[in-house]
Amino acid sequence: MKKNETKQKVMDAACHLFYVKGYHGASVRDIAKKANVNVSLINYYFTSKQGLLESAVVSYYEEYIREIEKNLLETEQMLPMDRLKQLIEVIIHYKQNQHQFTCFIQRELTIDSIFVREMMVTYLAKENYIISKLFNASLEGTSHSNMDREFFLLQLKGLISTPYMAPNEWRNQIVWGQSLEMFVSKYSKSINNWLDFVAKV
Repeated sequence: MKKNETKQKVMDAACHLFYVKGYHGASVRDIAKKANVNVSLINYYFTSKQGLLESAVVSYYEEYIREIEKNLLETEQMLPMDRLKQLIEVIIHYKQNQHQFTCFIQRELTIDSIFVREMMVTYLAKENYIISKLFNASLEGTSHSNMDREFFLLQLKGLISTPYMAPNEWRNQIVWGQSLEMFVSKYSKSINNWLDFVAKV
């Protein structure tokens, strides 16, 4: 199905402004100006700024989960650790491609709200289940206790999200163009090295 280009343009403008100004700092008028559309068009498509935010987040996570599930199908014959490593690269690549909105979402996840809880119940719960299952399968046969595994899993999630939780500290590493692929490759490899260490200790 062909995407509505105008609607997508509005969502892209909103994602950028939410990142730069924050949700409350970005007005519907600001978004309309950046997207070069009338405010009434935003109200037509999304009803309100909250509706626009929800549409953008749902779109982000729907595509994210599709990418994860596609990768799981493509790697189902591989060993759990190799599957996990491949999945991490897919996740970092997706987050990096959507860098600004990923950073915005990470900020929002620190706020306890009904909207955040809804995201956690739907998308984040699925992501957590998939990563946890592969991670635990990767550590089968090791001597780690259940508590050790829980701590290691928490660290893995932190490694995946940290470039987007403190973007200013990563500014010199995260740039656009050709270096995007380089960052994805190098950062994924550093996580994979950590996984190898965890599997051996």
